[in-house]
Amino acid sequence: DIHIGFIGIVSVICLLPFATLPVDIGLTPTFLDLALGSVVGIWLLRLVTGRQRTVATAPITIPVILFLLIAVFSFIFGLQNGPLTPTLLRRFAELLLSIGFVIVIVDYCHDWPRLNSLVKILLLAGAGASVIAIGLWLLPDQLANDLLNMLQRLGYPGGWVIRYIEENPDLSERAIGTSVDPNSLGGLLLMIGALGGPQLITKRPLFSRWLTWGIVGSIFLAILLTFSRAAMGGLAVGLAFVAVVRYRKLLPYMAGAGLLILLLPVTQGYVARAVAGLQGQDLATQMRIGEYTDALILIGRYPLFGVGFAGSPDIDIYLGVASLYLTIAQQMGLIGLLAFFVVVGTLFGYAYRQRHYFWADTQASAVWLGLHAALVGGLVAGILDHYLFNIDFHHAVTIFWFLVGLAAASSHLADQALVENSSPLP
Repeated sequence: DIHIGFIGIVSVICLLPFATLPVDIGLTPTFLDLALGSVVGIWLLRLVTGRQRTVATAPITIPVILFLLIAVFSFIFGLQNGPLTPTLLRRFAELLLSIGFVIVIVDYCHDWPRLNSLVKILLLAGAGASVIAIGLWLLPDQLANDLLNMLQRLGYPGGWVIRYIEENPDLSERAIGTSVDPNSLGGLLLMIGALGGPQLITKRPLFSRWLTWGIVGSIFLAILLTFSRAAMGGLAVGLAFVAVVRYRKLLPYMAGAGLLILLLPVTQGYVARAVAGLQGQDLATQMRIGEYTDALILIGRYPLFGVGFAGSPDIDIYLGVASLYLTIAQQMGLIGLLAFFVVVGTLFGYAYRQRHYFWADTQASAVWLGLHAALVGGLVAGILDHYLFNIDFHHAVTIFWFLVGLAAASSHLADQALVENSSPLP
């Protein structure tokens, strides 16, 4: 059943994103590779055998395919800059699979029950990841580290894996859950948190009211404990998007939450860290500024199609920067970055065209708005983090494009309903 495959994909992304098979079969596929490959394989088999004769598409389909083609060209063009290793080839194939999965999602979500089911799975899995992260954060550091080291048999790193602010044990511990990196966990949860935001105030939430508050509350708390400023900023912008576009009664609650964060003694360290980041005074921000400078030098030297994914051609400059957009520009050039903007612009343009269909306060309107808020939050956080296009963080790449597919599918369902003059949304 392809639906079970979707459950597997979301569960692995949130709960065991770096898990690999515990046996060596030449290559070492990850759980996520197997889950994605299974779903795509079943989908293709249905087409080949004639069980499915048509593929539902949305306006985003062609821009996504164009973006994939540019990525392939940049990859091939950049092989002169480094060796083609099995690991590099596998990770690039994973990148293509995750981006192309948008097409599968749009085709699969041909009705609201299917789309709502995937959104429910995302929210539950996000809550599960949050509870794990909070629980590990509350445990003594040594015990939490011992528990995480048990995942070594599934390909996770060993040794001391607990993370701290500025990697200084004298400062606060940062929640990582099973995501290895606190910023990666924050990026994952901010998008799921923004997705769940509208569920708090819609008249028809996907879950009961108390369960909805439990899910979203646990996600918000886990994001705070990551101490990821990019994640908190992305979540705030995502929720502000929801408030401005549809639910303006959210604004007073957001303002109140902001005041509490500013005034409560327990959050003063968090506020001080945010202020230091804005002023460029802390180590992490200073390192980012250096990365941005080097990235712009590299992009200036290779502006059109970038340097690919194998490495930098120049010994005085390196490949890698803490920014989604600069990462794309480094690897795929300004043409690749433009293609990415076309994908995003097409997605939100399509949503804008269908907006009037969702103005009624229905279950579908909260889902549609939450999906786009999740992407807004992710795109904002991407200014300061690179995980959404980093081939070493396959799960982060996959969740972003998974949400792109769901958002496109939601607008496509509204479009089809208008064309067919179908019954109102559920």
